[in-house]
Amino acid sequence: MAEKWMQGVASGIKHRGTKGVFKAAAQRAGMSTRAYAEKKKHAGGKTGRRARLALAFMSAKHGG
Repeated sequence: MAEKWMQGVASGIKHRGTKGVFKAAAQRAGMSTRAYAEKKKHAGGKTGRRARLALAFMSAKHGG
């Protein structure tokens, strides 16, 4: 049940067309998505929110 919120967030991302935006930013910085998310997780604004969301999705996907 705790993971159900992710489905709603994922559908919102798909609906807005922002899928892959954070990954593209990480690639522009020359970093992996995980490394970029770790670096930016304390940042403010959209970048910080996207970083924390990316880390949450990665941990859920890999069971950690």
